[in-house]
Amino acid sequence: MSLPRLSRFALTALLPAAALLHAAMSHADTLDDIKSRGKMIVAIDPTFAPYEYTDAKNAIVGYDPAILDAVAKHLGVKIEYQRMAFSGIIPGLLSHSFDLEGSALNVTAERAKRIAYTVPTSKTVNGALVRSDFTKIPSKPTPESLAGLTGAVKSGSAPETILKQFNETLKSKGLAPIDILSVDSVDQTVAAVMTHRADFVFDDLTVLAGVIKQNPGKMKLTGELGPSQWISLATRPEDSRLNKAISDEILSMKQSGELARLQKQHLGVTFDTPSADFIPAQ
Repeated sequence: MSLPRLSRFALTALLPAAALLHAAMSHADTLDDIKSRGKMIVAIDPTFAPYEYTDAKNAIVGYDPAILDAVAKHLGVKIEYQRMAFSGIIPGLLSHSFDLEGSALNVTAERAKRIAYTVPTSKTVNGALVRSDFTKIPSKPTPESLAGLTGAVKSGSAPETILKQFNETLKSKGLAPIDILSVDSVDQTVAAVMTHRADFVFDDLTVLAGVIKQNPGKMKLTGELGPSQWISLATRPEDSRLNKAISDEILSMKQSGELARLQKQHLGVTFDTPSADFIPAQ
């Protein structure tokens, strides 16, 4: 038995309604989906301690998961993590494979053309780590304050590149260059300083904070030195309400001091992150 056919008039009347429904669904913010299903699906690469990593029980922990826990609690939902390689996260986000990106993501002008960053949660910036009794580098260092000293750095790393750039600056000013000691690991850079083969270790502040924790009383940090980038989470550009909900919770945590507490707990240092105008110029 066949179903009766719709008259041409009835079919025509239904088309605009169907089109409107499709348009509404196409432009619905992912925040609605998250609240409807009671969970947010987050892509993460848990191999980047202390930002995100797995503990002895294979649970995902770290600085970013702590922030995401607060966001989920604020929204009244749970988190479902999708573990994946970092290189696949932005493509997966843009193809709607999950709700948001949950790994520490450097804020760049190029990426900002494709994705929407939340307000920053942290910053990547380098500094010099010295022995506790070393006084030749001031608390607010400049490239000039490193002239003639020996710096230990990981071979092929961004910090090594920065030290080489510092040497170009020193050369242009007629100052002695930094003697760069390139080795294979953080442990080797620290050993070089402790055995007086180098005057300082140059690396990311969060890495150096971990070194200090492992060597209590033996080493100290000088101030930030060199270029920096903000670190953030991200959504799709069209998910403006979801992005705002996450950003608002981060700003609330900043206002209450909770963000700084989590930074100190997980990163070993604190950063005063901006609330707006943090995307770098092209």
